[in-house]
Amino acid sequence: MWENLLIAIALMLILEGMLPFLSPNIWREVFRKLAEINDSQIRFIGLTSMLIGLIMLVIIT
Repeated sequence: MWENLLIAIALMLILEGMLPFLSPNIWREVFRKLAEINDSQIRFIGLTSMLIGLIMLVIIT
């Protein structure tokens, strides 16, 4: 169980690090745009991301 959790965290870190490594200018622009949107939009994006992840997890397992 713990091994799978650590593998998942490692893969997340790899994927999260790809954009700033490959294209720091786009990464900076994305964060600039995110800072300009309001809290409810950010929460909706977070909720959508969590639901997609949950659906993927249910399909995979």
